Amino acid sequence: MNRRAILALGLLSAAFATAGSQMGLTQSNLLIGPWKLNVEKSKFTPGPPPKSQTLNFEGVGQDFKNTAETIDAQGQTTKIVFMHIYDGKPHPTTGNPLFDATTYTRVDDHHVKWVRSKADKPVQTGTNEISADGKTFTVSTEGIGPNGQPISSVAVYEKQ
Repeated sequence: MNRRAILALGLLSAAFATAGSQMGLTQSNLLIGPWKLNVEKSKFTPGPPPKSQTLNFEGVGQDFKNTAETIDAQGQTTKIVFMHIYDGKPHPTTGNPLFDATTYTRVDDHHVKWVRSKADKPVQTGTNEISADGKTFTVSTEGIGPNGQPISSVAVYEKQ
């Protein structure tokens, strides 16, 4: 092959590689922005459910920062900050006394498995799922809640 053919092939390969990574990035960007809990579509065991909860995802390089603001059934407010770093390693989580780190593992562009831990001991596990159209975000949780009782929840959020 001559130099022009090799150069053209190299540029074409680079264009395809960039397009492929941009498609994955576009799907991941479905998370960015505010989400509001739909209490009627969600299930919390034991109850009661929170009065309201919003999530706000921001891009931080290839990762995400999720700020969760909640008003519980008694009217108390909390703010939890999760760093979504999909490397299978624990990263600090602030704002909740039940856990101090979260480990995220990406399954595919729409599904993530996670583990929340306190002092390196797992206390909650779950999954995140974003719908194909990017309008619904579902968080399923199992584990230990306040006072050491078992909890199970499916929280359904809608894009705002």
